[in-house]
Amino acid sequence: MPRYLVERTFPDGLGLPTNAEGAKGAAGIVSNNAQEGVTWIHSYVTPDRKKTYCIYDGPTPEAIRSVAARNGVPVDRITEVRVLDPYFLY
Repeated sequence: MPRYLVERTFPDGLGLPTNAEGAKGAAGIVSNNAQEGVTWIHSYVTPDRKKTYCIYDGPTPEAIRSVAARNGVPVDRITEVRVLDPYFLY
């Protein structure tokens, strides 16, 4: 399954709180994603919460865009990526 970096901008800041309400929202996102074979691996969030860099596995960029629209989250750019870490020679 291809892996993608999904860049998003939230002009007013990401509105996903780190409490039970946020957990419920994240579970809904995960459920919607599964309907198109998309898996949210993890995300990086800037300190001001206005940009996120999310790692996803999914069949196509179009599938990721489709679930993003269903989840009501923006997509600035989707880039296919591969893992490279400092231990690849060992």
